[in-house]
Amino acid sequence: MSKRYSLKNVNELSGGDDEFIAVLVQTFLEEIPPDVDSMVQAVNSDNPQLAYQYAHKMKPNLQLFDIDLLVQIKQVESWSKTNKSKEQIIPVLDYIVSVVNGAIEDLKADFN
Repeated sequence: MSKRYSLKNVNELSGGDDEFIAVLVQTFLEEIPPDVDSMVQAVNSDNPQLAYQYAHKMKPNLQLFDIDLLVQIKQVESWSKTNKSKEQIIPVLDYIVSVVNGAIEDLKADFN
């Protein structure tokens, strides 16, 4: 099964420095789960501004690990600027959560 993340960008950024890579992975594993949870909670409590902030905050981290969620993150950002109901964005959130959790599993398996 293929990995749900890639270190291509991480390797470019780190110049192959393994300790730096480990720090980037650790930071990702510490920051992303609470950010995802907060984004989901923000949507569930009808707080589009907060949902936007967390979606926006996660973007560089997801891109760094080549986790292909740009389209979905942008959908959350766009949703937050409309008055659409949260029901319309929940499937997108579920997809983000599932992809991120998969990448986290893979990273933990590879780096622990």
